[in-house]
Amino acid sequence: MGEDFSDAVLAGSRWERRSFEHCDFTEADLRGLRTRGCTFTNCDFTRADLGDSQHELTAFRSCTFYRTTLSGSRFTGASLLGSTFVECRLRPVTLRETDLTLVGLSGVDLRELSLTGLRLREANLTDADLRGSDLREADLFGARLLGAKLADADLRGARIDANGLVQAKLAGARVDLDTAVAFAAAHGLVVD
Repeated sequence: MGEDFSDAVLAGSRWERRSFEHCDFTEADLRGLRTRGCTFTNCDFTRADLGDSQHELTAFRSCTFYRTTLSGSRFTGASLLGSTFVECRLRPVTLRETDLTLVGLSGVDLRELSLTGLRLREANLTDADLRGSDLREADLFGARLLGAKLADADLRGARIDANGLVQAKLAGARVDLDTAVAFAAAHGLVVD
């Protein structure tokens, strides 16, 4: 608990079923890191390089990612519950069956990413750039979408509450009939 990995060179490491709590990974070289079944709780990844890393069934709970490089990373069956991403390099990143509940992604560039079926409940996506992203079947209920750019995004089957439909910039987004009706109602139209 509380270990200091700052500036550590751990590129290419493989970790299985390890737990890290309140650990400092500031400016650590974690390129190509492979984790399976690990848990990171309240860890700091400020300016760390996690490029081309792979995380399977791993949880990052309430972790801080500030100016962190995550390009080429893959998260499968992972949880990023309550973690915060600020000025991070995320593209391209692969997220499959990953829980992003309560995640802070304000202002983050998520253009043209596949976010299909992901749980983004109550995530902070304020001013996030999601243009061209695939959000089919995503759960965005309670997400803060003020100023989120969703032009050319695919939102068919996505669950978005009335607040999100009013806050986000949805011009050009692809939606299903249910979302179109909900959008109209959220904007004060009476649908008969």
